[in-house]
Amino acid sequence: MSDVISEYQKWKQQGDDLRVQAKQAMESRFRNLLAEAAQIADEYRADFGSPLKPPPQITAFRYKQTVKAKKKVAAKPKAVVEAPAAAKPNPKIAGLQKRLATARKKLEDAKAAGSPTRPLEDRIYEIEDELRLAKPA
Repeated sequence: MSDVISEYQKWKQQGDDLRVQAKQAMESRFRNLLAEAAQIADEYRADFGSPLKPPPQITAFRYKQTVKAKKKVAAKPKAVVEAPAAAKPNPKIAGLQKRLATARKKLEDAKAAGSPTRPLEDRIYEIEDELRLAKPA
């Protein structure tokens, strides 16, 4: 009877070891495939200018896009601008500028995807108008 129990325990231990090895192998393969997919998506975006869409079965595929250094033009010496640096920027204007930049990016993404752009163009116009009115005369 003890032989049966010891054999069973050995078999169970081997199964656990095999399970751990299979889990590690699957996780490693998944990471490699995911890294390759992200690289292909980056190359596609760089070559064709629009994001590569995953198949319909994939509902979420998010990754941090690598920012490739663009060709640098000869570095221009920065002009000494101490007066504006000393003055605090208006937080309302800074917020509007940030919203405007976000809206413009969304517009470009929509154009690349072929989506309707009219609402985004209207929103950009509204933000630009708010920004113009917020700036001191």
